[in-house]
Amino acid sequence: MAMTVHVDIVSAEEQIFSGLAEFVALPGEAGELGILPGHMPLMTRIKPGAVRVKVPNQAEDELVFVAGGILEIQPGLVTVLADTAIRGRDLDEAKALEAKKLAEEALASQASQLDYAKAQAELAEAVAQLAAIQKLRKRGH
Repeated sequence: MAMTVHVDIVSAEEQIFSGLAEFVALPGEAGELGILPGHMPLMTRIKPGAVRVKVPNQAEDELVFVAGGILEIQPGLVTVLADTAIRGRDLDEAKALEAKKLAEEALASQASQLDYAKAQAELAEAVAQLAAIQKLRKRGH
C-alpha cells in the first residue's frame, strides 16, 4: 500500500475535499509546491490556481481551483484554507471568461489605485480558473 497523508481543502463556504492522498501539488507563493507524505511542517500563502490531489487507487487526480489562501502542512495532515475553492468539475468557462473581460476593462480604465489592485487580483483569478479548465479538458473531462 502506498504511503498517504490526510488532505483537507476548505473554503469559507464549505469543505471541498477531505481524504487520503499520495501526493498534492498546488501553486505556492514562490512557485509550484509538491507535497508527499512525510513532508516537513510548513505554512505558506498560496496563489490562485489548481490544487491536484493524487488519491490512492484512483486514475484521475482530484482537481480543485483555489483563489488563493493558506497552506498548512503538519505531520500526517495537509490543510488548504482557500479564500474560494471550486471543484474542477464545477468550473464555469463562460463565467471565467466574462470575469477576465471585466477585469481587463477595469485595468484599462485605471480609475484609482484601489480599483486597479482589485482588477489585477480578479484578472489573476480568472486566468487561473481558465488554466484549470484547460487542464481538465486535456484529461478528457
